[in-house]
Amino acid sequence: MRPPAPRTPADTGTAPVLVLGAGPVGQTAALLLARRGVPVLIVDGRPERDAVGSKAICQQRDVLDVWDWLGAGGLVGEGLTWDTARTFYQGHELFSVHLADPGASPLPPFVNISQSRTEEVLDERLAAAGVRIRWNHRVTGITQDAQGVTVECHTPEGPALLRGSHALSCLGAHGGVVRDALGLSFDGTTFEDRFLICDIRADLPGWERERRFYFDPEWNPGRQVLIHPCPDSVYRIDWQVPSDFDLEAEEAGGRLDARIRQIVGDKPYEIVWRSVYRFHTRVVERMRSGRVLLLGDNAHLVAPFGARGLNSGVQDAENAAWKLAYVLAGWAGEELLESYHTERHAAAQENAEVTGATMRFLVPHGDDEHHTRVTVLERALTEDSARALVDSGRLAEPFWYTGSALTTPCPERPFGGRPPRGATPSPCPGVILPDAPVSVPDAVGSGTSAVERIRPLLREGLTLLLGPAPEGLDPDLFLDAARTAAREATGAPVTALYLDDVDTTGALAAALEPDPGQVWLVRPDAHVAAVVPGHDPGAVGAAVRTCLGLTAADGPDDRSGRTRRERPARTA
Repeated sequence: MRPPAPRTPADTGTAPVLVLGAGPVGQTAALLLARRGVPVLIVDGRPERDAVGSKAICQQRDVLDVWDWLGAGGLVGEGLTWDTARTFYQGHELFSVHLADPGASPLPPFVNISQSRTEEVLDERLAAAGVRIRWNHRVTGITQDAQGVTVECHTPEGPALLRGSHALSCLGAHGGVVRDALGLSFDGTTFEDRFLICDIRADLPGWERERRFYFDPEWNPGRQVLIHPCPDSVYRIDWQVPSDFDLEAEEAGGRLDARIRQIVGDKPYEIVWRSVYRFHTRVVERMRSGRVLLLGDNAHLVAPFGARGLNSGVQDAENAAWKLAYVLAGWAGEELLESYHTERHAAAQENAEVTGATMRFLVPHGDDEHHTRVTVLERALTEDSARALVDSGRLAEPFWYTGSALTTPCPERPFGGRPPRGATPSPCPGVILPDAPVSVPDAVGSGTSAVERIRPLLREGLTLLLGPAPEGLDPDLFLDAARTAAREATGAPVTALYLDDVDTTGALAAALEPDPGQVWLVRPDAHVAAVVPGHDPGAVGAAVRTCLGLTAADGPDDRSGRTRRERPARTA
């Protein structure tokens, strides 16, 4: 069963939040806002949805988790699940990475499904939520003042002005109109080599659950090939090709068929889609300018190796949506939106660093980089230590807000740094909480379970997860004291739970290993905000205020009593 919808914020006025762009990042942002009771309007310059090509296909577990909360969990079943990434050099397998889960999530590490199908499913959810999309509204300008934003659009009927409280710009890589209007630079680099992408339908037994990366195969010497499985026996193949590659000439001369035959052999195949891309690494100088937030490819571009494009865009959407909803509800001040920039800009820079290093390994510049690449690959054939240096793309993962101003550090739970590929960091402040099965009573004496895993519950508001009560202290009094301290600090919804009461398998307790009397404060985007002693109300309250960007003098909004929902004893 799904949890109840989060509490609707108090009156936000008639002006909606304007979401510019109806791609998956804009769709997700709009759905997240609507789910929290925020009026929203999407505008897009296209006349209608154009389902052309598979585009972004690889969706990471935590992104699937967001879509599941929005009612689009069926994407998991439709998509093709894979959990192993294999890397080869000149026909020899160097290593494989099996993707781990520190909790016990029912969601797979990755699912491959076409972006067009993802958009179709999200459109269905938007329609069910009553969110409007105005097609044929091409954004041509944007201005803002102390009360809101005005977006100028070109339509077939002429110019149109739209008014909103805020704007989320999800216009993609070509949405320079917003960046230019805000005076924001979009600096970065362009990689000279191009990439040929083909979606083919073929029967390739044994490849259905694996991502395969080939360095210098005999059928693309000196360059790379990446193969991803997709639903319906479709495989995405990416060839690195020279900068002067001509797709039309390749097809006309039969060389494209020869490329594909080198991989599939004499098996029948069908080309579903093909295109040629040149990749960029760019990050906008600021992801927030007043009442305008930039998300996804409108704010950052990275090479696709590691699937950090759409996945990071959805993480932008979740970060922006809960903070904007809390600001509009009066549970935080406008300054909370500045943390969107600091957190997601840091994430964008890390993605640029990670993918940039991958591209320098894939497409070395100069003799030194080329020598390093060849040396590492040759050593990796026989040396375990060298295999860690082979860079075929570090797979997408959530960003860790360990350095955020919203995060309260815990000396006993320090961040251990970026873990090896395929691994996840130990839970600590700033890290996303592992998912795991839980059972939370729906009502006193009902005997039913309203929540079957922890992540959906976390999105209802702020969550306090308590370790065992300190010895000699009444558990109900301890829980009530922690909950009261949090509620005195904010008017936002607060849920307090003993892990022992809800952790049905022990997986979450095993991941967190909470000490007696310890309280884990978790944000609405499932990131741990603090680990503090529950017997210190001041520490609990301070952590809550910090997580919402509030000062010590800030208290709960006077509307909070109207939005709180009572829970049974020990699970309030």
